Amino acid sequence: MPEREPAGERVYRGIAVAGGVAHARILRLGQASQEVPQHRLEEGEIDAEMARFRDALVETRRQIADVQRRVSAAMGAQEAGIFEAHLMVLEDPSLLDQVGSRVRGDRENAASAFHTVAGKYAAALEAADDDYLRERAADLRDLSTRVLDNLLGIVGESDLSRLTGPVIVVAHDLSPSTTAMLDRSKVLGFATDVGGKTSHTAIIARKLSIPAVVGLGDVTRKVRNGEYALIDGHGGTLTVNPTDATLFQYGQIRERRAALDERLRDLRSQPAITMDGVSLVLAANIEDPGDIAAVKESGAEGVGLFRTEFLFLEPGAAPDEEKQYAAYRAVAEACAPAPVVIRTLDLGGDKLFAGQHHEANPFLGWRAIRISLADPALFRPQLRAVLRASAHGNVKLMYPMISCLDELLAANALLEGCRAELRRDGVAFDERMEVGVMIEIPSAALIAPALAEHADFFSLGTNDLTQYTLAVDRLNQRVAHLHTPTHPAILRLIQLTVEAAHARGRWVGVCGEMAGDPAAIPLLVGLGVDELSATPAVLPAAKFLLRRLKLAEAKALAAEALACPGAARIQALSLAVAKACAPELFTEG
Repeated sequence: MPEREPAGERVYRGIAVAGGVAHARILRLGQASQEVPQHRLEEGEIDAEMARFRDALVETRRQIADVQRRVSAAMGAQEAGIFEAHLMVLEDPSLLDQVGSRVRGDRENAASAFHTVAGKYAAALEAADDDYLRERAADLRDLSTRVLDNLLGIVGESDLSRLTGPVIVVAHDLSPSTTAMLDRSKVLGFATDVGGKTSHTAIIARKLSIPAVVGLGDVTRKVRNGEYALIDGHGGTLTVNPTDATLFQYGQIRERRAALDERLRDLRSQPAITMDGVSLVLAANIEDPGDIAAVKESGAEGVGLFRTEFLFLEPGAAPDEEKQYAAYRAVAEACAPAPVVIRTLDLGGDKLFAGQHHEANPFLGWRAIRISLADPALFRPQLRAVLRASAHGNVKLMYPMISCLDELLAANALLEGCRAELRRDGVAFDERMEVGVMIEIPSAALIAPALAEHADFFSLGTNDLTQYTLAVDRLNQRVAHLHTPTHPAILRLIQLTVEAAHARGRWVGVCGEMAGDPAAIPLLVGLGVDELSATPAVLPAAKFLLRRLKLAEAKALAAEALACPGAARIQALSLAVAKACAPELFTEG
């Protein structure tokens, strides 16, 4: 039961993970354990019970696959890949055999057998020393609930499709699958006891533009269904029973935000140029061809990162050359004459594909260019498809996770072989297509002068560069606070990369989250990057800031930051410059 709280307005503070303000009644989702009946089967009931269990698994697989498809269509393949772990559990022979053994050998009903076996698996994962395995326990419990609901014919709490009016959901936690299926017309925001900025749930909330605050402690014990609440996804607060004065204050914030949004829309056709006349390129990160409308709406100057994983995460065999060519050509033609940077396959890490096994250290293992180089039958069709698409627009090719010169040379050799084949067959492609490298591993930044001799451009993936440099898993809540891209070591690696590229006349972009963070943009500009590529939704604000920034003050900021030993101080310096240039972007919360 919720604790009795004082009457009147109450404010709970947590972590802001998705911007926006919403006001509605609370719908509190409890976390009570499910009542699972247990009974002994008669001999003649066993086959029918196993058939029911198989039907429940099929229905669960259908539900998860449907979630995955809808997430892929709405948010992209990277977010859809989150649900691969759920599907893999449904095919785990050890788990399924144990359930079958209890049903056939012990004559235990399927719901009870599955509940017991899955519970043991989840408990073992939660007790593991490995953070990755502990995170999988949440996936297993989410999946178990779905299987049991299907076995017992229950509509679970996660099914919010029957809502008749707007609500703010308050829960201990929301699984990624629940978050992905929220009806934005009814669920105006959500707040949770646990979570962090880099959790899968937070990432999906930002993609859906649903105001969200997490890490509120035990707020579910302190609120009641039906109470009115105001959620501030900018400032990280949940205000229960807000007063008229509070509502008026937030009404003013909404009005200011609406006015700012109108100003940002007016900038779509304006160039990204600093006050002292220096031009930068603002490009968009996309997941699939369906994102092009958002790219054009944002005023982006092309695509700085086209992630191609969406094609490889679909069920069945890897996509053939023709299917890839059609997708790449569609984006190239839609964006022409603006550039499109197509990144080759970057699976592995937290994005698994069919047939790939879990690894003890997935981010240090079998992923990205390592997979491609080891499997030319997988890599060559993609290279040929990109080359062919280059005949229909301004296409550039980029390799992910390059760690040494040998990898770049090997990839380029395969690419040259594909060029020779297309020339021989009379197939058109751009002979001058630029080929670049993702700088996301410290070793790549340190050997940037050598890489620049064999690459036409660099793109800094600041998410992974920070993770690998600081040995911090940004999805691990225990250490996520250490994932600080303003760490002095990261700045020096960016500086090395920019200097090496410019020394050979190459350009440098940034395509990590840092590129879309207004508080970090002055620092990146001062360090000399030429392009910023981010989610389309954040580009208007980035342009707004750039057009009020002077390169001279950005360079002064970078010089001071490079001499500073602390990440927090560097972050504060960059934020101060950003606020001075565009205070309107920082008034919320």
